[in-house]
Amino acid sequence: MSNIPETGRTPRVQVRLVIIQVLVFSLLLTLGGRLWYLQVRNGAEYTDEAKNNHVQQVVQPAVRGSILDSQGVPLADNETRLVVSASRTELMKMQDKGKAVLIRLAGILGMTPKEVGDKVRLCDNETPQPCWNGSPYQPIPVTDEATTQQALQIRERAEDFPGITAEPTAVRRYAAPGNANTAQVLGYLSPVTDEEITEAQDTDSPFLRSDQVGRSGLERTYDKYLRGDAGVTRYEVDNLGRVIGQAKSDQAEPGSNIITSIDARVQAVAEYELQEAMKAARKEHDRNTNQNYKADAGAVVVLESKTGRVVSMASQPTYDPNAWVGGISAKDYAKLTSKKSNFPLLNRGIQSQAAPGSIFKVISSTAAVKAGYDFNGSYPCPSSYSIGSQVFKNFESQGYGSIDLGRALEVSCDTVFYGLAHKEWQKDGGNKPKKGANDYFYKTAKEFGLAKETGIDLPNEVAGRIPDRQWKQDFWEANKAGWCKQGKKGGTYVEQLAYEGCLEGNQMRAGDAVNYSIGQGDTLVTPIQMATIYAAIANGGTMYDPSVGKAIVSPDGKKVTEIKPKSHGKLPIDGKLRDQLDKALAGVATTGSAAWRFGGWPQDKIPMHAKTGTAEVYGKQTTSWFASYTEDYTIVMTISQGGTGSGASGPAVRKIYEAMYGLDAKGGQNLKKALMPEPRGALPKIEPDGTIDAPSIKPFEPDKAPLDGNEIAPAGDNNGLVPQAPDDTGQAPDTGQPPGDTGQAPDTGQAPDTGQAPDTGQAPGGGQPPAGPGRSANDNGQLAGAPARRD
Repeated sequence: MSNIPETGRTPRVQVRLVIIQVLVFSLLLTLGGRLWYLQVRNGAEYTDEAKNNHVQQVVQPAVRGSILDSQGVPLADNETRLVVSASRTELMKMQDKGKAVLIRLAGILGMTPKEVGDKVRLCDNETPQPCWNGSPYQPIPVTDEATTQQALQIRERAEDFPGITAEPTAVRRYAAPGNANTAQVLGYLSPVTDEEITEAQDTDSPFLRSDQVGRSGLERTYDKYLRGDAGVTRYEVDNLGRVIGQAKSDQAEPGSNIITSIDARVQAVAEYELQEAMKAARKEHDRNTNQNYKADAGAVVVLESKTGRVVSMASQPTYDPNAWVGGISAKDYAKLTSKKSNFPLLNRGIQSQAAPGSIFKVISSTAAVKAGYDFNGSYPCPSSYSIGSQVFKNFESQGYGSIDLGRALEVSCDTVFYGLAHKEWQKDGGNKPKKGANDYFYKTAKEFGLAKETGIDLPNEVAGRIPDRQWKQDFWEANKAGWCKQGKKGGTYVEQLAYEGCLEGNQMRAGDAVNYSIGQGDTLVTPIQMATIYAAIANGGTMYDPSVGKAIVSPDGKKVTEIKPKSHGKLPIDGKLRDQLDKALAGVATTGSAAWRFGGWPQDKIPMHAKTGTAEVYGKQTTSWFASYTEDYTIVMTISQGGTGSGASGPAVRKIYEAMYGLDAKGGQNLKKALMPEPRGALPKIEPDGTIDAPSIKPFEPDKAPLDGNEIAPAGDNNGLVPQAPDDTGQAPDTGQPPGDTGQAPDTGQAPDTGQAPDTGQAPGGGQPPAGPGRSANDNGQLAGAPARRD
């Protein structure tokens, strides 16, 4: 009898069939569960997502908020222009892709067909500007300068211009009220990039493709407040991109307004006086170079002494930020970024780095007191100071006998500071420094806030540098290879410098120390740093973060967020030393190096405090510095290759004060003419509908009357205390400043969207002569030092 079942299946085969059946049913059950999950459990969600695959967005840009001065006067706002736009969606439906329409449009607008075509083409990796980098479903602006007649022609002949619109649209305007350009402070706008969209997508302020974003200045700092929220209309489209219906619409929300501490009238005065000072400097002869001063760049900063708020900040050369509105032309772009134009995009108030010259001596005086020297002690001020075979000359080889530190500040006696710095260098071990050297002069400078940013609410501020021992070591390590390759013993001046730098460029030598004490050598500061320091001396010692923004006001005016002044520390001085410095700086304006520029000033009513400075730059003419303050305001001006501090910058600074206080050249005050006799604390009036009241601003008209004789009197007219101001400084042209390290922006080829000044404190690379200690050309290379400067 057979054991095989009637079915012909063995038990083994049956087991296999059961297993297969179980697997099949399991797979069917899993598939069914998944189908239920997709179609029932999450069906609505996936249906919406599928619909979104056929939805395209059209963005209505939000009206950007305004930037206002402290009285509510618009510095940057919006104006309505006739904007002609093209819809790619409509053009692409046409047989010729809209080519004929664009040719007709070019004829109406007075443009070439290529110019119009370039405007509406889409950007990609191979398409250069101009092109459209926004959504292809977004109307693409062709021009924002259409005339009423052009707009009417387009509208009346709509059948000839399908897909073309001519509509009034809000565009950015930089109003320049009262001729206050304010370009570098305001900044400018340009379209958002793909990288920025990606970076911001998970933040509280994401970008849309149609957004214009701030690239520098206040437009960048406060961009997320100014930008507002764009409106979005969503359209359903078929697989060919044709619109078949409207899905959803969100209304645009305008941006907030920014009230600043800038006063447009003072800004106009500061810009004008800076420019006039540079023009005047170019008429003066520099006997060092046997040429007129070039005065190729400059900056002026006006702060409220007690808060650090920026009342004015001007920079030269400058530009018109309206050039960026509607897209910058290739010609304008090349002009703004070229070396020939000297980089007008840079805000030299916060990005220009240069040796400070004698305005640095308030720091050296403090360092000396910290080192144990009595401020009222007696210190020799001979006509020169010798270290070995090297002679360091005083101004015009003039000596003042034994004087205290206050008088040394007043007459800007270099040799007093040479002597003190040399003694401290010796105490610290000289060429073989002691472990834990005191380095009072270097550490004090950092306690004054140098070699770091002030914290101003403007982007791309630079830090400057203090050339202490660590910096010397780092700089030497970065440049040693190049110096050793270039250097030659007994070769040319530059070759000899490179040779010495190769051997001992990391050493802090005597020449470095004495040169540093008068603000020369490798020291670099910015105007905003020095303004912060002098404002702190004026207010009793508090160092404030300089600030331009004063309040953020919502579009409806119901929410006002004030931006309060913030402090980042105290000066390393006590009340006694503060008062001693204050008295000495007042003496600079009355009997010292600035007295010839402040004859007739009402010192009893508005005490003026000042310090003059003239700094050497390798391969350049001298840099003019003038630092000053009253109880209310602090003003610092600098002019690159402009000559002396009192000679080039002093008169302009005085004129700014006169305009603010309503003074004439003889010191008489007329408060009706005063632009800002005291700092403005209150915000402008905000109306119930959110509008902000603002006075009308008339264009600044400079006083053309002849200057008062006291104001232009030559040095020596003030009781013979101040010597005649010569054109030259009597200095050898080299202070050890590395070539190119001038505080001016070199040709870096950087993109203009940052406006960033190159960090000139960094090692420049191979072949660079060392940052030597200020040798004159006939130096034997043993020691270093700068002869006297004219302040």
